[in-house]
Amino acid sequence: MLCSTTITGGPLGNAKYKLVQFHFHWGHDDKSGSEHTVDGKMYPSELHLVHYNTEKYASFGEAVTHSDGLSVIGVFIKVGDSEHKGFKALSENANKVKCKASKASTGSNFNPASLLPSNTSKYWTYEGSLTTPPCCESVRWIVLKEEISISLKQIEAMRDLCCDDCGSTRIPANFRPPLPLGSREVQASFQ
Repeated sequence: MLCSTTITGGPLGNAKYKLVQFHFHWGHDDKSGSEHTVDGKMYPSELHLVHYNTEKYASFGEAVTHSDGLSVIGVFIKVGDSEHKGFKALSENANKVKCKASKASTGSNFNPASLLPSNTSKYWTYEGSLTTPPCCESVRWIVLKEEISISLKQIEAMRDLCCDDCGSTRIPANFRPPLPLGSREVQASFQ
């Protein structure tokens, strides 16, 4: 996989998938927040980098309706003692977008690859769905084994974001609890 705005290889084969957006899920404390688990363990947060298949589909809207339309890279986030350098531009500007519908610039180009762990070659992959409505079954999930670590101050910057116009109502825990695998087969890129 390439660490850029386009990914290819691994479970995606030769198809190219373009990054359309990234977002975070988190819990109200450090015990939960991720939408995936490892051996039953949840993380405080999870990053999703959402891509669509540009070789087969003209837009994200078209791709979301096809089983091979999307790929999402999931990155577990734990809380540690040090600030994460790549996350810094986001956490330092979070207070500028604290209220619903507000916008801000980081002041420089932001490279989403700066949010990835150093090892992206070890991952779990499966065919699944988006975790937010309309929950289309159109996603090739790639969940990285290596997590990133952010500081308590950085995760609190996300937890302080609000879902109203005046900035008085915090976004509640915004993660979907992990669901049973059902008939899905999870494959690992490592032994």
